[in-house]
Amino acid sequence: MSETLENAVTSQAPENPLLKAWQTPFQTPPFAEIAPEHFLPAFEQAFADHAAEVAAIEHDPSTPDFANTITALERSGKLLSKVSAVFYDLVSADSNPALLEIDTEVSLRMARHWNPIMMNAVLFGRIAMLHDNRATLGLTSEQMRLLERTYTRFHRSGAGLDDAAKKRMAEINERLAHLGTAFSHHLLGDEQDWFMELGEADRDGLPDSFVAAAKAAAEERGMAGKAIVTLSRSSVEPFLKSSSRRELREKAFKAFTARGDNNNANDNNASIVEILALREESARLLGFPTFAAYRLEDSMAKTPEAVRGLLERVWKPARARALADRDALQALIAEEGGNFALAPWDWRYYAEKLRQRRANFDDAAIKPYLSLDHMIGAAFDCATRLFGLSFSERRDIPVWHPDVRVWEVLDSTGRHKALFYGDYFARPSKRSGAWMTSLRDQQKLDGDIAPLIINVCNFSKGADGQPSLLSPDDARTLFHEFGHGLHGMLSDVTYPSLAGTSVFTDFVELPSQLYEHWQEQPQVLREFARHYETGEPLPDDLLKRFIAARKFNQGFATVEFVSSALIDLEFHTQPASASRDVRAFERNELEKIGMPAEISLRHRPQQFGHIFSGDHYASGYYSYMWSEVMDADAFGAFEEAGNIFDPAVAKRLHDDIYSSGGSRDPEEAYIAFRGREPEADALLRRRGLLETPEAA
Repeated sequence: MSETLENAVTSQAPENPLLKAWQTPFQTPPFAEIAPEHFLPAFEQAFADHAAEVAAIEHDPSTPDFANTITALERSGKLLSKVSAVFYDLVSADSNPALLEIDTEVSLRMARHWNPIMMNAVLFGRIAMLHDNRATLGLTSEQMRLLERTYTRFHRSGAGLDDAAKKRMAEINERLAHLGTAFSHHLLGDEQDWFMELGEADRDGLPDSFVAAAKAAAEERGMAGKAIVTLSRSSVEPFLKSSSRRELREKAFKAFTARGDNNNANDNNASIVEILALREESARLLGFPTFAAYRLEDSMAKTPEAVRGLLERVWKPARARALADRDALQALIAEEGGNFALAPWDWRYYAEKLRQRRANFDDAAIKPYLSLDHMIGAAFDCATRLFGLSFSERRDIPVWHPDVRVWEVLDSTGRHKALFYGDYFARPSKRSGAWMTSLRDQQKLDGDIAPLIINVCNFSKGADGQPSLLSPDDARTLFHEFGHGLHGMLSDVTYPSLAGTSVFTDFVELPSQLYEHWQEQPQVLREFARHYETGEPLPDDLLKRFIAARKFNQGFATVEFVSSALIDLEFHTQPASASRDVRAFERNELEKIGMPAEISLRHRPQQFGHIFSGDHYASGYYSYMWSEVMDADAFGAFEEAGNIFDPAVAKRLHDDIYSSGGSRDPEEAYIAFRGREPEADALLRRRGLLETPEAA
């Protein structure tokens, strides 16, 4: 342990804000008072408190019952949850070297804390006894679900293994915790280290809104007066769409796709090899042939074969569409006199040109109408019309960065429902991507606890006081993350383990992806898509062209996603020895599926944080598409009602999907909402992949 960390642990800081009751509105974290050195002492106390609480349950002499075992477990670890939520929010959204060093230590401590709990034979014996007799306990449906999930969680963590297997499982978990943390730190390191300065001559083709954002990004890095491209997706992708400087597109693309794969101190290849070997070993200890088989048993999909079946069904028409588009893009290059083959760094640029020709639409035309504030307003208004929520901005809530905004959320009766934090802009201290998380989850076990929900995005900031202007993809991302946010805010369960997004990975994307549909509805856009300078509404002609262009380039978008999902599945179904050379494995798998050379994976392995920065989406990246089958089908319920805000459908959506958290089986929840199982063709229809390529 470093001297800094040793000092942090041994200093007993009596005024540690993490260990005090928070005297803030709604007992929110007092971020201005919290410093990196407060975390390790707080974690030490939280680990000790939780261990004592669990020991009391384990050694309780009375006969196990639901209250003294399952409910007691639910009540345990409150301080640990509190400290962890603040810590991981900062590590992800506003990190610094001190926090990252502490993160390395905490990830190991966390594994060492949870291993003996989740593999505790006595504790598991109490849970198993209740599980065996569950039909006689007179439980409510939510209590029954909690008992089943608790039993499953302990069983799948190795609580039923012999001592030697438990010891090895604990070692594996500790090592995986270290490797996952290192993977994310490496990725952040490569993203922080690279930028490309754009001189005046380097800006050909770039819209004013992009240049303004590039100047704001430079200012964020202390380079006022300059303009830069960074490795944030919200910077690289619009640059690839707009820049007419092919050599600069190539430079940006190669840097973006090489993150974590540069043979430097941030290289992730060795970590991937070790992670896969350890996951395979842990799955076999638990009696599964592969990690994918282990992971998918506890999902809606159930088996790798079911996942592969969905992905392959989508892959064939998507690839056919992409190949037809590739030929059209190559013809466009030839028509312009270009004497080169289409490359991955060319696709977005020429696809925009082709879209302008076929649909008379490009992103630059609509961006002035998609200001961040207007799209936040649209997301809130849809939630008001669907669920009766209201939002009022609060400026008295402590935040971790000056850019973070907070809203109080009230339900239809005017009762406090949640706080919603929005952290929207890219900065070097923030990891890439977009996500929803929480500082506190909803529960009613001990009083009515309202949640503190966070959305984090990486949008480009407007320069010189100008508003941030979103691309259609950015606007969709905002609605997507707000859909996750609603899942957390509308949660209405008793037990914290079942709150909000505590559902199967291949169900958790349903509330978020479903919410995206409202962002592209004409009546929403007519009201909220207004020019940032004039306030004029989006012209009907541009709106029609935008809607007509939505299915354009879906072959490309689907291919880059499905190929990443298939790679994830292959990493976790093939023997770990097959991927000892990660680059060769990637090449071979892409060749096997016939990946067009002109399209890159959405996430190359070395930067695939979804599956290697921890294991939440490992063997689970397909989940977005599994959920899309449901979300495309689910929105049909509103269309069939003839009103995208139909009150009766919205009430079912609230009751069966958004508020029920993990308190019921997801398949049952979906059928309760829709009245039937989802129809898979809804996904292909939505993406425009049922038609032949020539008809697109």
